[in-house]
Amino acid sequence: MGILPDHEILKEMRLGRLGISDFSDRSLTPNGYDLRIAEIAVDGETHRFGTVIVPPGTMFHVSTIENVSFPNDICGQLWLRTTWLRRGIMAGFGKIDAGFNGTLTLAAYNISKEAVELPIGGRFAQMCFERLSSPAEFTYERRSGNYQGQRGVTLESLKQ
Repeated sequence: MGILPDHEILKEMRLGRLGISDFSDRSLTPNGYDLRIAEIAVDGETHRFGTVIVPPGTMFHVSTIENVSFPNDICGQLWLRTTWLRRGIMAGFGKIDAGFNGTLTLAAYNISKEAVELPIGGRFAQMCFERLSSPAEFTYERRSGNYQGQRGVTLESLKQ
């Protein structure tokens, strides 16, 4: 149990148990992986290229470049990179359940009094991996799976 260090993340990937598509060595940290921005939805518009300006006092959503897949005995934690906290971005993230597969949609808010520029392709959130004390009996896709297989900013459940 505990958080996986860099070498264990790489080992789990080599074994095919943990998946991170479009893996970047630059994004690997001592105890996690920095997820990069694929697209940003702000003020009803989705941006996939360049730099996006988020006005002050505005909520926005980010989708990750990386598609992640988790085995039945590893879950993930998400943390906003402190670079963005220092610029006035706040976010509330949850856990990534064992068995999840897809890109991630992350919600954030610019609480600063200034516009903040977010580059498509830039690192946005750190994902840490935790080993469960035993494998989950019913993984994400069997418990709810509401966003299993999502691609891009997804605000509505994929399950009807």
